[in-house]
Amino acid sequence: MKLPDAGPVEANPPLHFDELMAPPEWRRIEFISDLHLSPQTPATLEALEAHLQETSADALFLLGDIFEVWVGDDARFDPFEARCVQLLRAASQRLHMGFMAGNRDFLVGPEMLADCGIQALADPTVLIAFGQRWLLTHGDALCLSDQAYQAFRKQVRDPNWQRQFLAQPLAQRRAIAQQMRDGSQAQQAMQDAWVDLDNPACIDWLHATQCQSMIHGHTHRPACHELVPGMQRHVLSDWDFEAKEPRADVLRLRQTGLRRIALG
Repeated sequence: MKLPDAGPVEANPPLHFDELMAPPEWRRIEFISDLHLSPQTPATLEALEAHLQETSADALFLLGDIFEVWVGDDARFDPFEARCVQLLRAASQRLHMGFMAGNRDFLVGPEMLADCGIQALADPTVLIAFGQRWLLTHGDALCLSDQAYQAFRKQVRDPNWQRQFLAQPLAQRRAIAQQMRDGSQAQQAMQDAWVDLDNPACIDWLHATQCQSMIHGHTHRPACHELVPGMQRHVLSDWDFEAKEPRADVLRLRQTGLRRIALG
């Protein structure tokens, strides 16, 4: 599917953002992102299943790119996707789960989330927990220096584009998604520099939402960045248990603060 041309895109501070108040009984809240699950990542899927069974968290927030690709909720009946639904549904019966779309799985819709028992989260969402405000976002909307990606993002998030895409047969959607991934990988290989979030834009978002801390994924570069005194952004890691040296971590929020827990 050919995408129309688009001009430069800026990530202005959000005019509207959802707020989610953590219930007082929540003692542990976890955040993960960028698992990029697919039939080619069985070890990563097994690691997620194990963590969902073992975690002591009261709530788990999935901040995007949980799937390598999602071409529509009707795909959830295929064998791999059906297994993902099964393990997510089982986990949601004992802890609260929220999902925020990433740049790979932005077509996860209400039917999929309802089957899994997972709450949809807008990007961005402010989580109010333990007396603080935490700004949650996938992160891709703030990578402003990648103008080609920002134009692409604007187009594929357009409801008209999505309706046209989802109207096509499932097999054709999978083929188009594969072409998009191949094109994205080729473009990334030609880039001279790695693209990070724009720090001034992050500060603008934090000011607009009255938050001091941002939690995001997307970049696969786990770290804590001090933006200005009193403002930080905490970056989630990706998960890859197919690698020779498996990697994954979870950010866990408690009354005492935020802690990074390595799983790989």
